[in-house]
Amino acid sequence: MDSLYLLIPIAIVFVAIAIKLLLWAIDSGQYDDLDKEAWSILNEDKTAPKEDDDAR
Repeated sequence: MDSLYLLIPIAIVFVAIAIKLLLWAIDSGQYDDLDKEAWSILNEDKTAPKEDDDAR
């Protein structure tokens, strides 16, 4: 029973830190656009130089 007096406040502190980190991540835009990088690999890179048949 005495150990609960120590473990419960420690658990509350860990939960508070986790919530604060989650809110910081949401506020800083970490979850704004999750699909951008996934779709960018499928799109052609318009800045890449085209290959010449003569250069080979």
